[in-house]
Amino acid sequence: MSTLLSNEIASALGNSSMIRKMFEAGNELRKKYGSDKVYDFSLGNPDVPAPAAVKTALQDIAAKADEPFALGYMPNAGYPECRAKLGEYLTREQGERVPASHVVTTCGAAGGINAFFRAVLEPGDEVICPAPYFVEYAFYAGNFGGKLLPVATKPDTFELDCDAIAAAITPKTRAVLVNSPNNPTGQIYTRSELEALAEVMREAGRKYNRVIYLIADEPYRYLNYDNCEVPSVFSVYAPSVVIGSFSKTLSLAGERIGYVAVNPALEGAEELLNGVIMTNRILGFVNAPAVAQQILIRSVDSTIDLDIYRRRRNLMAQVLSDAGIEFLMPKGAFYFFPKSPVADERIFVDKLLQERILAVPGRGFGMAGYFRLTFCVDESIIANSAESFKNAMKNL
Repeated sequence: MSTLLSNEIASALGNSSMIRKMFEAGNELRKKYGSDKVYDFSLGNPDVPAPAAVKTALQDIAAKADEPFALGYMPNAGYPECRAKLGEYLTREQGERVPASHVVTTCGAAGGINAFFRAVLEPGDEVICPAPYFVEYAFYAGNFGGKLLPVATKPDTFELDCDAIAAAITPKTRAVLVNSPNNPTGQIYTRSELEALAEVMREAGRKYNRVIYLIADEPYRYLNYDNCEVPSVFSVYAPSVVIGSFSKTLSLAGERIGYVAVNPALEGAEELLNGVIMTNRILGFVNAPAVAQQILIRSVDSTIDLDIYRRRRNLMAQVLSDAGIEFLMPKGAFYFFPKSPVADERIFVDKLLQERILAVPGRGFGMAGYFRLTFCVDESIIANSAESFKNAMKNL
């Protein structure tokens, strides 16, 4: 009997059984013990309220919703005013001048990555990505016949291993995709790391006589707790793009608003931009959501309160330390990626589940032996989980 799904998607659904198991187990635990006794650190869904400017923007948008074309189509690249605002914003953020013409608004960073890959990938092209990594990168590359090649970062520090990346580059390499601050480790790549990576890529580009893009996926750039430098890839490598969103900066995850910004130093940047604008349309996105763009026009310079996440990070670090769990302090994003006390992290994740803690095995992010916890939850949940973490360690 033929399956209702493609082999690829049927296989992907089968491999997600652990996540489904945790989701279902979490629901059962809530029914049995109550929501306040279940400590769910599995999902990175920002809970910090949006800044006041977002509410004001929505009220303003609603007041004008009866005007002709208030929420109608606009150019596929976005409202000119929104692109201009983003250009100004990115110029300050990246430390490099980014004209409005070099910015395309997209349906979140995910939509931006897909539009970019559709524009540049041929079937069989390879995309290198440091591991651990956001699991859906493999799907984004695969959507257009590409293949994701994870390359492990340095053990325990999660720093870029540029020698390993150099060894992984082949004539089929089309891009290197970095995510900093990183999901799931919270690591921020330094300027020296990115400069070393850029040199590796320039040498490979000359060797294989092709453009190899450096993609910086930066939805967590604002979540930088120790005032570390988050270097701009624009400053180290010409064939580079920055892709980001306001899901975390403004707590607008469900509004799906992001952008693709192309380095002005890239020779032929206009051709690439036209390609991304076209793929943004033909993939069915058509344009980024009108309401979300209008929110950005009015509130792009606002941010959520970073101290809320900083306090949660510090509290989670204390909870894990008290339980004897080994971890690298995350510099950014809102995740911990602790080392499992047993080699197969799924065993420890099951022990945590028995103590009503929901975590995600590290192999789902391309690195077994670790597990991910998110701290975008209320401080009371983090504090109240302390004894459960200790019990899980005792019961190994």
